[in-house]
Amino acid sequence: MKLLKYVPGARRARLAASSVTALVALFSAGLLIALVSGAQAAATSVPLGTADSFVVLAGAGVTSTGPTTLNGDLGTFPTTSISVTGKLTINGVNHAGDAVTKGAKTDLVTAYNTAAGEGPTTPISADLGGQSLTPGVYNSASSIGLTGTLTLNAGGDPSAVWVFQAGSTLTTASASEVKLFNGAQACNVFWQVGSSATLGTNSTFRGSVLALTSITATTGATIEGRLLARNGAVTLDTNTITKATCAAVTATTATTATTATPTTTATSTTTASKNTAAAKKAAAAKKAAAAKKAAAATSAKARKARRLAAFTG
Repeated sequence: MKLLKYVPGARRARLAASSVTALVALFSAGLLIALVSGAQAAATSVPLGTADSFVVLAGAGVTSTGPTTLNGDLGTFPTTSISVTGKLTINGVNHAGDAVTKGAKTDLVTAYNTAAGEGPTTPISADLGGQSLTPGVYNSASSIGLTGTLTLNAGGDPSAVWVFQAGSTLTTASASEVKLFNGAQACNVFWQVGSSATLGTNSTFRGSVLALTSITATTGATIEGRLLARNGAVTLDTNTITKATCAAVTATTATTATTATPTTTATSTTTASKNTAAAKKAAAAKKAAAAKKAAAATSAKARKARRLAAFTG
């Protein structure tokens, strides 16, 4: 009797425990999904507005030394001075301090704030050299350094985005490189710098630098991206800077094979020919039979005539 009395209670306890376990599992799964979704949505492309066409945009003037090539637009405001020693080739428009430059500077402020506000972030705890990073937002409360090669791996997604946030400076060493891998594009890489950026001698840099103060590209540095300084100057020395442009992402369309339907023209023609021949043969046979019948009738009449003549004679 006692066993019968207490079994339902034990059963309820087990059911309650199972329910709690299931709820915990569901909560954990939901939390995991939320975290993963957040991480995937963390890095979004930074809209540059009218600053997009500029490869060099400054706030306190531009200085260029040696042969430098800009494959994109140039502008500076509110200080509009552009000092050139050597040759400066601009494959774009020199807006200097015109209205377009003023609008681009306004859009740069918006872009800078957008990049600075992206998250959640992954902390940068060491030099970026030698690392391979997947898309996301990477943050250093102080400076960011790059010695050697940084690889950005898009995992086959050409729309993958990286945002790097430096609390103070960005400094790349001589001959350092930002390498794009597996579909990564320079147009989707953004460097938000809390003070100034310096790109090392003969380095290869990719991405758009959005600096609060100044930007210096030292001798021989090559940039695929943009150097956009909000308040300070941009200093160049024998550089090639090319605007990063995203390649169009084309959708893959499955091709459906079309099987040609065999024609029956030859067969129809052959069949028709056979039918015509058969009809002609049948008509000939019918005509021959009629002729034979007529001949037989004529022969019979002749015999009858002969018998009648013999009888009367």
